[in-house]
Amino acid sequence: MEILLKSTEETKKLARQIATKLHSGDIIALYGDLGSGKTTFTRYLVEALGIPDRVQSPTFIVHRIYKGNNLKVNHFDLYRLTTKEEVLDMGFEDTLKELNSLTLIEWPELIEDFLLKEKTTKMYFEYLGEDQRKVNIV
Repeated sequence: MEILLKSTEETKKLARQIATKLHSGDIIALYGDLGSGKTTFTRYLVEALGIPDRVQSPTFIVHRIYKGNNLKVNHFDLYRLTTKEEVLDMGFEDTLKELNSLTLIEWPELIEDFLLKEKTTKMYFEYLGEDQRKVNIV
């Protein structure tokens, strides 16, 4: 499904729609160049899930955790990593098995082999202009 987002408000609306369909153990793989909207989408998704934490890009930290009442969101940014081993050494596979959690992964290309196909939604973000993005959801 291809969606054209013409404002941050439309990004927020998409995040709310997706949040209503998520279940524990789900994975969202976020693809796209720098500045294409991956972290902004994540911020709105975490908000839509009722988690009040401030979402920041985990580029330098690699993994951030946001906790709600009965839900934990693991937010990975693998941009700076270069090998699968680096990702696995962080306990990535164990994170995917946690109860009452969701996993969002920016730059997931390194670990595509480890993503559970039945649990993973892939979102491809493309920058079209200051407030416009194209998102393909697979």
